[in-house]
Amino acid sequence: CNGEAEHRVSKKNLEQSDSSPDSTHQNGTDTPSGADGDSAPSTPRKKRGRRKLQHPERRESPVCSSVGLIDFKCEMCQKIQFRIDGGRLRGRQGWDISLRRRPVQRETFQAGDPYHISRREKEEWLARWRKEKSQLVITMSDIMDDQSAVGSQKEEESAINLPSTPTPQQQHTDPASPTVATTPEPPPVACDNKVMARSSEMDLEYEDGHGFGIGELIWGKLRGFSWWPGRIVSWWMAGRSRAAEGTRWVMWFGDAKFSVVCVEKLLPLSKFDKSFHQPTYNKQPMYRKAIYEVLQTAGMRAGKPFPVCVSTDDPDISNSVEVHTRQMIQWANTGFLPSGAKGLEPPPAEQSPYTEVYPEMWVEPEAAAYTAPPPAKKPRKNSVEKPKIKEIIDEGTRERLVYEVKQKSRNIEDICISCGSLNIALEHPLFIGAMCQSCKNSFLECAYQYDDDGYQSYCTICCGGREVLMCGNNNCCRCFCVECVDLLVGSGSAQVAIREDPWNCYMCCSRNDSGLLKRRDDWTSRLQLFFANNHDQDFEPTKLYSPMSAEKRQPIRVLSLFDGIATGLLVLKDLGIQVERYVASEVCEDSITVGIVRHHGHIMYVGDVRNITRKHLQEWGPFDLVIGGSPCNDLSIVNPARKGLFEGTGRLFFEFYRLLHEARPKEGDERPFFWLFENVVAMGISDKRDISRFLECNPVMIDAKEVSAAHRARYFWGNLPGMNRPLTAMMNDRLELQDCLEYGRTAKFGKVRTITTRSNSIKQGKDQHYPVYMNNKEDILWCTEMERVFGFPVHYTDVSNMSRLARQRLLGRSWSVPVIRHLFAPLKEYFACY
Repeated sequence: CNGEAEHRVSKKNLEQSDSSPDSTHQNGTDTPSGADGDSAPSTPRKKRGRRKLQHPERRESPVCSSVGLIDFKCEMCQKIQFRIDGGRLRGRQGWDISLRRRPVQRETFQAGDPYHISRREKEEWLARWRKEKSQLVITMSDIMDDQSAVGSQKEEESAINLPSTPTPQQQHTDPASPTVATTPEPPPVACDNKVMARSSEMDLEYEDGHGFGIGELIWGKLRGFSWWPGRIVSWWMAGRSRAAEGTRWVMWFGDAKFSVVCVEKLLPLSKFDKSFHQPTYNKQPMYRKAIYEVLQTAGMRAGKPFPVCVSTDDPDISNSVEVHTRQMIQWANTGFLPSGAKGLEPPPAEQSPYTEVYPEMWVEPEAAAYTAPPPAKKPRKNSVEKPKIKEIIDEGTRERLVYEVKQKSRNIEDICISCGSLNIALEHPLFIGAMCQSCKNSFLECAYQYDDDGYQSYCTICCGGREVLMCGNNNCCRCFCVECVDLLVGSGSAQVAIREDPWNCYMCCSRNDSGLLKRRDDWTSRLQLFFANNHDQDFEPTKLYSPMSAEKRQPIRVLSLFDGIATGLLVLKDLGIQVERYVASEVCEDSITVGIVRHHGHIMYVGDVRNITRKHLQEWGPFDLVIGGSPCNDLSIVNPARKGLFEGTGRLFFEFYRLLHEARPKEGDERPFFWLFENVVAMGISDKRDISRFLECNPVMIDAKEVSAAHRARYFWGNLPGMNRPLTAMMNDRLELQDCLEYGRTAKFGKVRTITTRSNSIKQGKDQHYPVYMNNKEDILWCTEMERVFGFPVHYTDVSNMSRLARQRLLGRSWSVPVIRHLFAPLKEYFACY
């Protein structure tokens, strides 16, 4: 390779030039000939941190400048200069090539490198590098021109001073002859190779003989994912370090993220029929988007362009998009005819390492509208018309619009403060400003999504952010990203907030306005209306039943699916409603044990919900109330491995829908019939739409913090009377954590975060403090205290010698008793009471 040739040439030159007897080389050590045996101290090694995109400094050495090379200090010049300065080389050939070589610094290559470079910074570095590269080319050409000019000038001077000089065919070639026209000697080979190697180092990439050059369309395999389409790019595009030999930087279609992948895990796109995974295509919107993008690119390369997606909301256009995508898939499965794999080769322009290959913005159809919130803030993909989509192409758009707002040339109510879009859909519920449809969907998904530390997973403003500031108020759980703070509040405001401890966020501080970030005075009511009026689908009003007269009221018959620890029966008894039959479907043995012990065998357990048939319902029924809440593991966007509504435990929703349909009164039966379905708020927009479409109604969002000492936001679908009425606390509700604690224990927080099945959900705040203080030290919540937080009687789950963690799991999957009491209270007008 070039490096080895350069090394050999440098070594040869040094052996010829370094003939001084000052030192000897014995057994790989350097021994001076003089009395002084101390060797020159070695240069201390610097601890190497994360590699960043930096350019080599230009230095000028005396030796190189004498021959016209002023760009980089070469290895030979460094050694000669070191000897001139009075130092002594270690070893006859110097430190770098002696037997005692300095260990090579280790460079790690990790696909999941957390270091992130924004697109804007990457573009600035690319522009700076291109400018320096062009200047280098100009400098080198000027040097060569100067050398040619000097040679020509000396030839002319020789011709003038020696008019009798023979013709070139006649003159002799003795170097000592004064009649020979001399020209400057070329620079040393070592220096020339060094400069050329440095200048061409950037252009040599993926030259390891494994194929898969820059610009090629490929399939890549990562653990936990199906074969995914991507494009080979340079490390410059990824904004990180060079890929190791045998690996490639891949930019994935769909989300435009980067990964380092071994060549053994890569396949050419021409292997479409072997790599395309139909089940993933059916259930993952991001995979559908990736297939669409890669086949659009392949079609353009092969000279077979396909129609471009234009809209999302129109069903007819969405269907046409699916038809076009199927046509592209069929074309790919048949071998990309007529050109085949040859037609997929990248054009020369895309083979350059510095060609930007960001995919065009593509609008997803309605069924694929949900994508997980990005860990890094990116331009939002709007969903109205294609001409409007082009307005948001980089992060600079929002900065430019905010600058116009500061200059009083634009109203902040006319732009989306989350992403900078001008296609606004509604007002931001928390701050003065607007919000586009795409950011609205992200806000609906992320507003009540919390991490393990209890704080919001994403920025309150933009629902993204790479680095967030967490509020220091113990009763607040909001986060604000550094980018939004510096942009809307003022440059440097994030650093001021970091130094301030504790820092109260812009929702907790006494001031309503901080720069352009102005909190709305009525944000609490606006937030409630935001979730109440967030429905994209209109359904006919649910059937209303007139209250029954007292003498006609009968005991209620309940079918409870995914019953848990019988919260529904407990609330009905607390309300005084007579329960004739309570049929429960549950598979957890601990939950069944709690129900049997606490309700004295009044619950009829029927096992797995999937085993219940129409015949069973006819035998056990008829039912007046059907309730249930299917498991949320595969629906919550907090779970990165979620499978969605149509796979895993998400499919159990359709069991609820099936049995609800079977339990409804037949036509002509006018008896009151009610139902209720519950699930998490932090679910994908597409999953929420699908559930609403099947149940033919929109959900109501209720947060238990209004009637209990814990945050617990949930969606409720149903036809119970007055589900939309305001949530009001009762006299016996424990609204503060201190009201739920045992004697001698002090609450450090007013309310706790959402308690889940995980043990670390008990810890509070960004510092992960335990919520209780006892005997001069922090303590966890006891099981009896957690039961009070949820509204259950003390020791309700204390059966069968269950451990504390097992009891917490039961409570983490249960409903909040005050919330269910709020929803069930109107049933007293329809059924007999004690």
